[in-house]
Amino acid sequence: MYQIVSATVGDFGVGAMSPYSPPKKKRIGRQSRPVIIASLLGVLLVLAAIVAWCYYSASLRKANLLTSECLDLNKDGFVIRSQTGVVIFKMEFRSGTLDLDSCSKEGQILRCDKSTAGNINFFIETVKPKDTVECYRVRWDELEEHRLVEHAMSCSGSHWYGGAETWLQHWPIVLKGHQAPKPFITGDIHSNHQAFGGILERYWLSSNATAIKINDSVPFHLGWDETNRTLWFQARYNDSPYRPNPDNPHHVTLSYRVCVGLDVTSIHKYMVRRYFNKPNKVPSESVFRQPVWSTRALEELNQEQTLKYASDMKKNGFNCSHLELYYRYTSGYGEFELDPIKFPNASAMFQKLREDGFQVTLWTHPFVNYNSVDFGVGIERGLFVRVPGSQLPALVRWWNGIAGILDFTNPEARDWYALNLRTLKNKYGVASFKFDAGERSYLPQEFSTFVPLEDPSTFTRRYTEMAIPFNDRAELRSGYQSQNISCFFRIIDRESLWGYTLGLKSIIPTVLTVSILGYQFILPDIIGGNTYSNLTGLPDRELYIRWLELSAFMPAMQFSIPPWRYDDEVVNIAKKFTALHESLVAPRVLELAGEVLYTGDPIIRPLWWIATADEAAYKIDSQFLIGDDLLVAPVLEPGKQERDIYLPAGRWRSYKGEYFDKGPVYLTDYPVDLDEVAYFVWSG
Repeated sequence: MYQIVSATVGDFGVGAMSPYSPPKKKRIGRQSRPVIIASLLGVLLVLAAIVAWCYYSASLRKANLLTSECLDLNKDGFVIRSQTGVVIFKMEFRSGTLDLDSCSKEGQILRCDKSTAGNINFFIETVKPKDTVECYRVRWDELEEHRLVEHAMSCSGSHWYGGAETWLQHWPIVLKGHQAPKPFITGDIHSNHQAFGGILERYWLSSNATAIKINDSVPFHLGWDETNRTLWFQARYNDSPYRPNPDNPHHVTLSYRVCVGLDVTSIHKYMVRRYFNKPNKVPSESVFRQPVWSTRALEELNQEQTLKYASDMKKNGFNCSHLELYYRYTSGYGEFELDPIKFPNASAMFQKLREDGFQVTLWTHPFVNYNSVDFGVGIERGLFVRVPGSQLPALVRWWNGIAGILDFTNPEARDWYALNLRTLKNKYGVASFKFDAGERSYLPQEFSTFVPLEDPSTFTRRYTEMAIPFNDRAELRSGYQSQNISCFFRIIDRESLWGYTLGLKSIIPTVLTVSILGYQFILPDIIGGNTYSNLTGLPDRELYIRWLELSAFMPAMQFSIPPWRYDDEVVNIAKKFTALHESLVAPRVLELAGEVLYTGDPIIRPLWWIATADEAAYKIDSQFLIGDDLLVAPVLEPGKQERDIYLPAGRWRSYKGEYFDKGPVYLTDYPVDLDEVAYFVWSG
């Protein structure tokens, strides 16, 4: 019934105590080894495939995360593509790269919390304000103390416009050399060729139908690099005239908006309507129609010379919108009474001028020289910009001496200045004032104002506001966020030269730039320039004539050097073009000026305004449009009585009666006599 078997290890009994011999291992044959190796490799390949799939899935999720509409974000920057997939905008992060693992996507917002430099708050939000426009709000908050933020915008592949007046003005922008980022503040480019000009805005526009607007709150510095064709946008407080918000003194923010449209004209129209101020009225019609005459070129300004200047004007048959008494009419700079020695009977002089049909304006400025009678008043009443931590005035040097500069953030200083201007106006029947200077560059590096200025160019804005009560005929030469001030803005003083360095060739690029920045009621400075570089006191005769002809097609004309100082031919040419300005140009300009109140569109326009698909139109800086239908091509070269002219596609009728309708058309060596300007009217 029972069967006895041998015990094994773990059993009890007699068999368990028997000697034990382990079984012999079976050797693996040579033929089995490849199979095992292949199996191991297969397992490894499967694992690698799983890892690769996981990595690919994660990468795919990250790629989807960092793409929004037509924008691609990476750790080094971002690009914007057109609807057809072409890259039209590139921005590089220069002060740090993003840690993509800290990024997330919430709807149309891409956010990141870290960069290689530390903690940040970064986002790009896609917004679509209208069907034809797409915008990207970009913000980089640097949360680490005392750091800066810098992004670099590529200018390659397109033409760029905007920014500021410059000493060497080109259209489109030409980047020269290498410039480390410097404060983007208003300056006098005539005295400092490296400065930004008196009229500037944080706005640039591209032929790729892309526009960028830097936010007002940014402590903004601008640099560039010619080799890489980049503009550097930097935010910083260290070694800077910008002042941080007291509630957040250590952190900087670079924020801006990039908008893309169907074409350059339509995107500019959108940006102007959305972000720029608009004037609320059109200045005096007579300034558009008839020339302004300034006493600036008179060797000596006094009562006798002023009356003679006005008499000569009438004797030679010229009209006048108003006569401007330039500097040297007071005993000291900063005073508000005519010098009794130079003007022994000022009231009688003004009465005589009024009887002869002259409106008179006076030159004014924000300086009170230390040796003037009003300097003590300014100190006693605390009217000046001060030394930090002190009640002492911060003295500044300007082109007429050393002075205190009025603090236009102080209501008392504003009231005192305005009261003095009104007193002059009422006492002598003065029509208005020419407000000179106002640039931030005339403030000391360190200063204190009644209301602290986080953005130092706000000083320019406060000064331009002083022109508002007198804006019917007022004139300003500086502007920052001042487009709503309904007066004439004069481009900075020109030299009596032919070239681009504040010469005749610089006028069209400067006027186009200022127009793109939203300033439309433009004075192109005095005809012939200011003779700073001419020891004879008179500009070259041919230069004067060509300057006069160009000015006749600007919104307003301004004489100082009278034509009768040359000869009868120059007088006759001047009469011809002041008449042409009044009959042809002024009516069209006034019509456009009324539209500016609602649209902000330029009066003086680049050729690409009506030819957005024409690459040639983007590079032309010696022609311009008045509205959409009057094209002007002045001669800007010495010794020339011909010039090359480009007509965009369309049907154009020349001032000689010729028709050109096989557009676009290049007219080579088109004849233009010394007493002519080539202009063409759109005829459908």
